[in-house]
Amino acid sequence: MRERTTAVEAVRRTNLGEVLRLVHHEGARSRSVITAETGLNRSTVADLVTVLVEHGLVVEQEPDPTKRAGRPSPVVAPSADVVAIGVNPEVDAIEIGAVSLGGGLRMRSRIERDDVPSVADAVATVVETVKRWRRDELASCRLIGVGVAVPGLVRAADGLVRLAPHLDWRDEDLVSPLSSALELPVTVDNDASLGARAEHLFGAARVHADVVYLNGGASGIGGGLILDGSLIRGSGGYAGEWGQTRPGIAHESHRRTHDGVLEAEVSRARLLAASQLIGGDDAALVAALAAAGPTADEEVARQRRVLAAAIGNAANVLNPSMVVLGGFLAILRENDPEGFDADVRARSLAVAAEGLQIASAALGQDRLLIGAAESAFARLLADPLG
Repeated sequence: MRERTTAVEAVRRTNLGEVLRLVHHEGARSRSVITAETGLNRSTVADLVTVLVEHGLVVEQEPDPTKRAGRPSPVVAPSADVVAIGVNPEVDAIEIGAVSLGGGLRMRSRIERDDVPSVADAVATVVETVKRWRRDELASCRLIGVGVAVPGLVRAADGLVRLAPHLDWRDEDLVSPLSSALELPVTVDNDASLGARAEHLFGAARVHADVVYLNGGASGIGGGLILDGSLIRGSGGYAGEWGQTRPGIAHESHRRTHDGVLEAEVSRARLLAASQLIGGDDAALVAALAAAGPTADEEVARQRRVLAAAIGNAANVLNPSMVVLGGFLAILRENDPEGFDADVRARSLAVAAEGLQIASAALGQDRLLIGAAESAFARLLADPLG
């Protein structure tokens, strides 16, 4: 009898997680729509929604009065007061965001730095910020956990940062000090993998099952790969290091470094130098490039050619339906989207690129924070009452 009870409880928890996942990833929807999408019966859905409401995970709203056909069904929405913290440490700043269920960014803070932060610096900054938010703006919220998006190689098994070269982090543990100080579960993962997941769930790649995501930040270029709807991690969790590929730059005048790896050739630092900008976010970089003149224009054109070659290689090898560009890589494309896309197709096999779409990250500067928070929400979605 005990085994049967346990099995029933497991099924119920799975169904609770499915309903919560649905409204979190797909948005508010009526009970009747949830019934149709889950295949559960109406009474089961009503019971599950009631439990989620009682635990403060969802709220029920009045049905749309304009939809009068049939019996009106209450609308179930994720609670904006259930929050996960997303963190992205970079060489020039530490970004922290509070993300609500449903993927909405509730708060964000960018703490600029004059030096590259150590792990201790990052931990201290996050702890100070989150504790302040808990006292003030998030005092009425339920904090689920913390997700950290690191620009480097992160071991999937335990979140150990094996190598973040631009931060000079090697075999560093962020999980223990953060979880101890904040008394919250902490997950750590590669920034671009988390960005890929965020864009797949909430952004430009929502309707695509095969996606290449390239992220350009101050630390270089990383990437995420989604095939048949699943994030590809690799055996240790290190897949997606697009910045270390060599895009095959044939002409010496187009090459700026000896080894020619992608992130050395396509570089935010080079764009900053060409625009004579010392620092700042991507919006500041866009403005500076527009005002900088011919030297900056030439550097943008050179980087666009190299990036197009790299994406052409990705199209030939992986045949994605969507390529999403985040960070400064989106700036390079947006300079002339039609011309850039045409260049990518010219460098790809025609059949591999015939259905390819290329887009800038729809979540903009929030993509990594939302992706990091999503990793923190995973535990809740797996077991809402755990």
